[in-house]
Amino acid sequence: MLSRPVRSIQDFLLSTYFADGLRITFGVLCPSLILAQFGMLQYGMTLSLGALCTSIADSPGPIVHRRNAMLITTGSITLISILVGLTNSNIYFTAVVLVASSFIFSMFFLYGLRAASIGTSSLLILVLSIDDIRPWNEVLLYSLLIFAGSIWYALLSYLIYRLRPYRLVQQILSDSIHEVSEFLRTKARFYRQQTDYDKNYSELLKLQVLVHEKQDAVREVLFKTREIIRESTPEGRFLLLVFVDMVDLFEQVMSTYYNYRQLHEQFDPSGILSSYESVILKIADELDTIGFSLKTGGTPALPTSLNQDVEKLKQEILTLEANNAGEKYSTLGIIALKNIEVNIENIISRVKTINSYFNKKEKKNLKPRSIDVDKFVTRQKIDLGLLTENLTFNSSTFRHSLRVAIVMLIGFVVAKTLNFSHSYWILLTILVISKPGFSLAKERNYQRLIGTVVGAFVGMGVLVYVHDKNVLFVILLICMIGCYSFQRKNYVVSVLFMTPYILILFDFLGIGGLSVARERIYDTLIGSGIALISSYSLFPNWEHEKLKEALKETLIANLMYFEQVSLFYAGQKITDYTNYKVARKEVYVTSANLASLFQRMFSEPKSKQVLMTELHQFTALNHQLSSYIATLSLYNKEHDFSVSNFDEIRPVVQNTVYLLRQASEIIENNPGKAQNVPLIRRTADPAIEIKESETAVKEQFDLIQKVAYDIYKLSEKINLDK
Repeated sequence: MLSRPVRSIQDFLLSTYFADGLRITFGVLCPSLILAQFGMLQYGMTLSLGALCTSIADSPGPIVHRRNAMLITTGSITLISILVGLTNSNIYFTAVVLVASSFIFSMFFLYGLRAASIGTSSLLILVLSIDDIRPWNEVLLYSLLIFAGSIWYALLSYLIYRLRPYRLVQQILSDSIHEVSEFLRTKARFYRQQTDYDKNYSELLKLQVLVHEKQDAVREVLFKTREIIRESTPEGRFLLLVFVDMVDLFEQVMSTYYNYRQLHEQFDPSGILSSYESVILKIADELDTIGFSLKTGGTPALPTSLNQDVEKLKQEILTLEANNAGEKYSTLGIIALKNIEVNIENIISRVKTINSYFNKKEKKNLKPRSIDVDKFVTRQKIDLGLLTENLTFNSSTFRHSLRVAIVMLIGFVVAKTLNFSHSYWILLTILVISKPGFSLAKERNYQRLIGTVVGAFVGMGVLVYVHDKNVLFVILLICMIGCYSFQRKNYVVSVLFMTPYILILFDFLGIGGLSVARERIYDTLIGSGIALISSYSLFPNWEHEKLKEALKETLIANLMYFEQVSLFYAGQKITDYTNYKVARKEVYVTSANLASLFQRMFSEPKSKQVLMTELHQFTALNHQLSSYIATLSLYNKEHDFSVSNFDEIRPVVQNTVYLLRQASEIIENNPGKAQNVPLIRRTADPAIEIKESETAVKEQFDLIQKVAYDIYKLSEKINLDK
């Protein structure tokens, strides 16, 4: 196996990020290179600008959505270029157009990120055209070239997709598998001696957010691509089966949640926990191999040493149990070790199943899965009613749009006052930094500043020491690919490549020099300052404003998940798992949203970080709850555990549902007075012999009720109306 750094480099070169970088670079550079050969570089640059604006809307997703977004962008940037070109000789009319466009296109956030990217493209062409005063006939030619460049890029993107229609799904699915493997590695650290539990748990929550984002991206592409949903090809069925099994595997990973402190206190002297860590890390490596094979077209093979390690682990547990005559280890501790080992075996079994799908002979015989796709994807309708409903200060999108409009006007006035030769860079900086939330704007601000300053010094160094035009062109090409490859992966790196790319480009055009680098730094500092101050002082959107809804949605999702899993033990045969899988997906979505919101709050001023201790406890308890419910579901699905008399545990189930429902109502309404809700205690008849599996199920129901009770009591302390 290749070392991890080498594998990471190869993985990136085969990723959708690098593929995007190559496609955008080719689409943007080609028109200029071709027309430059005929002495028409100026026209080529305008074509390239149209291609660049359209590429913004070409983010990964179903080809139908990408195609529609690119066509809408083409129409929008063409009309904007005409409007601005015919009116930019009047500074006052230009200001009105800038303010109105900034507000309208910022409201596109209501309809999702792809719609927002269309708005960004439109504002980009507006800003770049704002100082370009031409006669009306040249304005029409300029707009026609923008249109042609946009169509060129859209056709290029569509053609590349048609040549390899499954490539994007393979890349995104591979990325999602990689995130699951990182999640598993972080879980493995809980078995390491002297680990920092709080730090590791925080890292786990961050990775849970990433896993959700990647899996949601796979659903978006997989379930909205007609060729795959129809399962008309072996490759489509293969990709669908791998994804479905990976979601089930992640549920198994999520189900292992124990009191790791107690495990270490008991078993550290024996050294058995390090064996657990070793096996889990090997499984994570195997998942990475599967993800890598998806991109390369290879066939992964499960290492034989993994099976041997599991057998060794079993033997170590038996040895501990045999040598426990003095009751050095508690019975619950031994049971926990056995449960973890069984779960590891189940995960390995799932990995083997996924591995088997890669067999080229078996691919042709893969059976399709019946999936109600509409229940697993979110469809955003373009409803004008949504726009009118959000024309109020209660809407965070409205406040963001109003803020962008005002700040762009301020930036325009400052740019005109300073009279820099490239003053539109101030507006560009404001445009890319302005985000709906303060934390996102602050993060993007720092990234832009660091990338620009470092990139400017790199660019100046290149221009001072490199004079050969061929070498400069190669550096320009590398910077373009780097800029566009990292724009979705790491914005700091993207800007770091972007600044030398712009400086070298200006040098080729004969309008460059070290003064351009200094001016870019000044403009970025001015734009960053204006954007950051406005995000704090002008109609700010704080994360705690979304807390009530996020907490309630998380509780309701776990409640629905628990109710679906409880049906497994209610005596009725479950043949359709769609509702269960939808409920499970909602738990992942809402939990990730809550964890992401909690992380963003740390970037906000201390005065805006409300109830941080309680929220940390709530997030931890929510993770425990979903893990325990996942364990309960696996008892039935994987081991066929059941209960002989569901009525015996029905009161526990009903009380758990009641506790979670009450907790959500308390979060919503904050009644202000505590209620005494007892735990339901089961009483077992010692005369009746109960199977060990049934005992495990009942104890798991008790455990879930206990966590639900803790959440209920904690919700009484959380008052978001203060």
